[in-house]
Amino acid sequence: MKKYITRVLLVEDEDVARKTLSFYLNTIFDEVVTACDGNEASMIYKKNFDENKSFDLVLTDLKMPNKDGITMIDEIRELVPNQRFIIVSAHKNEDDLLKLINLRVLGYFVKPLNIDNMMEMLKKAKDEVLEDNLGTKKEENLVTLNSKYTYDRVNNKLYCEQNIVKLSKKELDILMVLMDNLGEVVPVEKFKEIVWNDINTNDSAFRTVMKRLKDKIKEDDFIISHKGFGYIIEKRLDI
Repeated sequence: MKKYITRVLLVEDEDVARKTLSFYLNTIFDEVVTACDGNEASMIYKKNFDENKSFDLVLTDLKMPNKDGITMIDEIRELVPNQRFIIVSAHKNEDDLLKLINLRVLGYFVKPLNIDNMMEMLKKAKDEVLEDNLGTKKEENLVTLNSKYTYDRVNNKLYCEQNIVKLSKKELDILMVLMDNLGEVVPVEKFKEIVWNDINTNDSAFRTVMKRLKDKIKEDDFIISHKGFGYIIEKRLDI
Protein backbone atom coordinates (compact mmCIF):
# COMPACT_ATOMS: atom_id res chain seq x y z
CA MET A 1 0.00 0.00 0.00
CA LYS A 2 1.26 3.49 -0.87
CA LYS A 3 2.55 5.45 2.15
CA TYR A 4 0.14 8.15 3.30
CA ILE A 5 1.79 11.60 3.35
CA THR A 6 0.71 13.67 6.36
CA ARG A 7 0.38 17.42 5.77
CA VAL A 8 0.05 20.33 8.20
CA LEU A 9 -0.74 24.01 7.69
CA LEU A 10 0.96 26.21 10.32
CA VAL A 11 -0.45 29.73 10.74
CA GLU A 12 1.59 32.07 12.96
CA ASP A 13 2.41 35.77 12.56
CA GLU A 14 5.46 35.80 14.90
CA ASP A 15 8.64 34.83 13.03
CA VAL A 16 10.40 33.11 15.95
CA ALA A 17 7.30 31.16 16.99
CA ARG A 18 6.63 30.13 13.38
CA LYS A 19 10.18 28.82 12.90
CA THR A 20 10.12 27.00 16.25
CA LEU A 21 6.74 25.36 15.62
CA SER A 22 7.73 24.46 12.08
CA PHE A 23 10.83 22.68 13.39
CA TYR A 24 8.84 20.51 15.82
CA LEU A 25 6.04 19.82 13.35
CA ASN A 26 8.58 18.60 10.79
CA THR A 27 9.84 16.00 13.27
CA ILE A 28 6.38 14.37 13.29
CA PHE A 29 4.60 15.16 10.02
CA ASP A 30 5.80 14.62 6.45
CA GLU A 31 5.03 18.08 5.04
CA VAL A 32 4.57 21.42 6.79
CA VAL A 33 3.27 24.51 4.94
CA THR A 34 3.52 27.87 6.73
CA ALA A 35 1.45 31.07 6.57
CA CYS A 36 2.10 34.45 8.22
CA ASP A 37 -1.52 35.35 8.95
CA GLY A 38 -5.11 34.19 8.53
CA ASN A 39 -5.53 35.81 5.15
CA GLU A 40 -2.50 34.05 3.64
CA ALA A 41 -3.58 30.78 5.26
CA SER A 42 -7.09 31.00 3.77
CA MET A 43 -5.63 31.53 0.30
CA ILE A 44 -3.18 28.64 0.69
CA TYR A 45 -5.92 26.34 1.97
CA LYS A 46 -8.32 27.28 -0.86
CA LYS A 47 -5.58 26.77 -3.49
CA ASN A 48 -4.78 23.32 -2.12
CA PHE A 49 -8.48 22.45 -1.91
CA ASP A 50 -8.95 23.42 -5.56
CA GLU A 51 -5.97 21.22 -6.47
CA ASN A 52 -7.55 18.30 -4.57
CA LYS A 53 -4.91 18.45 -1.82
CA SER A 54 -5.81 18.30 1.85
CA PHE A 55 -4.27 19.29 5.19
CA ASP A 56 -4.59 16.74 7.98
CA LEU A 57 -4.11 19.39 10.64
CA VAL A 58 -4.20 23.19 10.86
CA LEU A 59 -2.17 24.60 13.76
CA THR A 60 -2.95 28.28 14.21
CA ASP A 61 -2.70 31.37 16.37
CA LEU A 62 -5.92 33.33 16.96
CA LYS A 63 -4.82 36.98 17.21
CA MET A 64 -3.22 37.82 13.85
CA PRO A 65 -3.13 40.79 11.45
CA ASN A 66 -5.22 40.94 8.25
CA LYS A 67 -7.51 38.07 9.32
CA ASP A 68 -7.91 36.55 12.79
CA GLY A 69 -7.83 32.83 13.50
CA ILE A 70 -11.54 32.44 14.26
CA THR A 71 -12.55 33.98 10.91
CA MET A 72 -10.00 31.82 9.10
CA ILE A 73 -11.30 28.67 10.84
CA ASP A 74 -14.87 29.51 9.80
CA GLU A 75 -13.76 29.91 6.16
CA ILE A 76 -11.86 26.63 6.20
CA ARG A 77 -14.81 24.75 7.70
CA GLU A 78 -17.01 25.96 4.86
CA LEU A 79 -14.73 23.95 2.58
CA VAL A 80 -13.93 21.01 4.90
CA PRO A 81 -16.32 20.72 7.89
CA ASN A 82 -14.26 17.96 9.54
CA GLN A 83 -10.91 19.77 9.42
CA ARG A 84 -8.78 19.26 12.55
CA PHE A 85 -7.32 22.27 14.39
CA ILE A 86 -4.86 22.89 17.21
CA ILE A 87 -4.75 26.40 18.68
CA VAL A 88 -1.57 28.10 19.87
CA SER A 89 -2.14 31.53 21.41
CA ALA A 90 -0.51 34.05 23.75
CA HIS A 91 -3.70 34.22 25.83
CA LYS A 92 -6.41 31.73 26.77
CA ASN A 93 -9.45 33.93 26.16
CA GLU A 94 -12.78 32.56 27.45
CA ASP A 95 -14.71 34.15 24.58
CA ASP A 96 -12.43 32.40 22.08
CA LEU A 97 -12.92 29.08 23.87
CA LEU A 98 -16.70 29.44 23.66
CA LYS A 99 -16.45 30.06 19.92
CA LEU A 100 -14.27 26.95 19.52
CA ILE A 101 -16.56 24.55 21.41
CA ASN A 102 -18.39 23.40 18.27
CA LEU A 103 -15.26 23.26 16.11
CA ARG A 104 -12.99 20.25 15.72
CA VAL A 105 -10.25 21.61 17.98
CA LEU A 106 -7.91 18.93 19.32
CA GLY A 107 -5.97 21.15 21.71
CA TYR A 108 -5.32 24.70 22.93
CA PHE A 109 -1.79 25.70 23.94
CA VAL A 110 -0.80 28.96 25.64
CA LYS A 111 2.58 30.58 24.92
CA PRO A 112 5.25 30.08 26.13
CA LEU A 113 4.79 26.51 25.00
CA ASN A 114 5.32 23.39 27.05
CA ILE A 115 7.13 21.43 24.34
CA ASP A 116 6.55 18.01 25.93
CA ASN A 117 2.78 18.54 26.14
CA MET A 118 2.65 19.94 22.63
CA MET A 119 4.63 17.04 21.14
CA GLU A 120 2.36 14.54 22.87
CA MET A 121 -0.71 16.24 21.38
CA LEU A 122 0.85 16.38 17.91
CA LYS A 123 1.70 12.67 18.02
CA LYS A 124 -1.88 11.85 19.04
CA ALA A 125 -3.16 14.01 16.19
CA LYS A 126 -0.97 12.14 13.72
CA ASP A 127 -2.18 8.78 15.06
CA GLU A 128 -5.77 9.88 14.49
CA VAL A 129 -4.93 11.05 10.96
CA LEU A 130 -3.35 7.72 10.06
CA GLU A 131 -6.26 5.81 11.59
CA ASP A 132 -8.71 7.78 9.45
CA ASN A 133 -6.75 7.47 6.24
CA LEU A 134 -5.44 3.92 6.43
CA GLY A 135 -8.82 2.32 7.01
CA THR A 136 -8.20 1.00 10.51
CA LYS A 137 -11.63 2.09 11.73
CA LYS A 138 -14.16 -0.57 12.70
CA GLU A 139 -15.70 -1.98 9.55
CA GLU A 140 -19.24 -1.88 10.94
CA ASN A 141 -19.10 1.93 10.82
CA LEU A 142 -18.40 1.87 7.08
CA VAL A 143 -21.14 1.67 4.44
CA THR A 144 -19.98 0.37 1.05
CA LEU A 145 -21.72 2.46 -1.62
CA ASN A 146 -20.05 0.88 -4.67
CA SER A 147 -16.69 -0.48 -5.75
CA LYS A 148 -14.95 2.87 -5.16
CA TYR A 149 -16.84 4.75 -2.43
CA THR A 150 -17.50 4.05 1.25
CA TYR A 151 -19.13 6.24 3.90
CA ASP A 152 -18.13 6.40 7.57
CA ARG A 153 -21.31 6.93 9.60
CA VAL A 154 -19.45 7.79 12.81
CA ASN A 155 -17.25 10.57 11.42
CA ASN A 156 -19.52 11.52 8.49
CA LYS A 157 -16.75 11.13 5.95
CA LEU A 158 -16.82 9.91 2.37
CA TYR A 159 -13.90 7.86 1.06
CA CYS A 160 -12.87 7.13 -2.51
CA GLU A 161 -10.85 3.96 -1.96
CA GLN A 162 -8.43 5.06 0.82
CA ASN A 163 -8.73 8.84 0.26
CA ILE A 164 -11.11 11.24 1.94
CA VAL A 165 -13.36 13.09 -0.52
CA LYS A 166 -13.26 16.76 0.47
CA LEU A 167 -16.80 18.15 0.69
CA SER A 168 -18.10 21.60 1.56
CA LYS A 169 -20.52 21.90 4.48
CA LYS A 170 -23.65 21.93 2.31
CA GLU A 171 -22.35 19.11 0.10
CA LEU A 172 -21.80 17.02 3.22
CA ASP A 173 -25.22 18.00 4.60
CA ILE A 174 -26.90 16.77 1.39
CA LEU A 175 -24.95 13.52 1.52
CA MET A 176 -25.94 13.01 5.17
CA VAL A 177 -29.62 13.44 4.28
CA LEU A 178 -29.27 10.78 1.60
CA MET A 179 -27.43 8.43 3.98
CA ASP A 180 -30.05 8.94 6.69
CA ASN A 181 -32.65 7.89 4.11
CA LEU A 182 -30.60 5.14 2.42
CA GLY A 183 -32.67 3.23 -0.12
CA GLU A 184 -35.41 5.89 -0.21
CA VAL A 185 -36.05 8.63 -2.75
CA VAL A 186 -35.56 12.00 -1.03
CA PRO A 187 -37.64 14.85 -2.54
CA VAL A 188 -35.96 18.19 -3.22
CA GLU A 189 -38.24 19.88 -0.67
CA LYS A 190 -36.82 17.69 2.09
CA PHE A 191 -33.24 18.76 1.21
CA LYS A 192 -34.32 22.41 1.34
CA GLU A 193 -36.01 21.93 4.71
CA ILE A 194 -33.08 20.11 6.33
CA VAL A 195 -30.01 21.66 4.65
CA TRP A 196 -31.23 25.24 4.13
CA ASN A 197 -33.90 25.26 6.85
CA ASP A 198 -36.14 26.94 4.27
CA ILE A 199 -38.49 25.01 1.99
CA ASN A 200 -38.75 28.11 -0.23
CA THR A 201 -35.03 28.07 -1.10
CA ASN A 202 -34.45 28.66 -4.81
CA ASP A 203 -34.22 25.42 -6.83
CA SER A 204 -31.04 26.66 -8.53
CA ALA A 205 -29.26 26.91 -5.16
CA PHE A 206 -30.01 23.26 -4.47
CA ARG A 207 -29.10 22.14 -7.99
CA THR A 208 -25.76 23.99 -7.82
CA VAL A 209 -24.70 22.22 -4.62
CA MET A 210 -25.98 18.83 -5.81
CA LYS A 211 -24.04 19.21 -9.08
CA ARG A 212 -20.84 20.03 -7.17
CA LEU A 213 -21.36 16.96 -5.00
CA LYS A 214 -21.99 14.69 -8.00
CA ASP A 215 -18.96 16.14 -9.80
CA LYS A 216 -16.80 15.02 -6.86
CA ILE A 217 -18.04 11.40 -7.14
CA LYS A 218 -18.10 11.19 -10.93
CA GLU A 219 -15.57 8.33 -10.91
CA ASP A 220 -18.46 6.07 -9.89
CA ASP A 221 -21.51 8.21 -9.14
CA PHE A 222 -23.78 6.52 -6.57
CA ILE A 223 -26.44 9.26 -6.30
CA ILE A 224 -29.33 8.47 -8.63
CA SER A 225 -31.74 11.15 -9.86
CA HIS A 226 -35.42 10.26 -10.23
CA LYS A 227 -36.71 13.13 -12.35
CA GLY A 228 -39.72 14.77 -10.80
CA PHE A 229 -39.35 12.82 -7.54
CA GLY A 230 -35.91 13.39 -6.02
CA TYR A 231 -32.60 11.61 -5.37
CA ILE A 232 -31.63 8.26 -3.88
CA ILE A 233 -28.64 6.21 -2.82
CA GLU A 234 -29.80 2.66 -3.39
CA LYS A 235 -28.96 -0.08 -0.88
CA ARG A 236 -26.50 -2.65 -2.14
CA LEU A 237 -27.88 -6.17 -2.19
CA ASP A 238 -24.52 -7.90 -2.62
CA ILE A 239 -23.06 -7.02 0.80
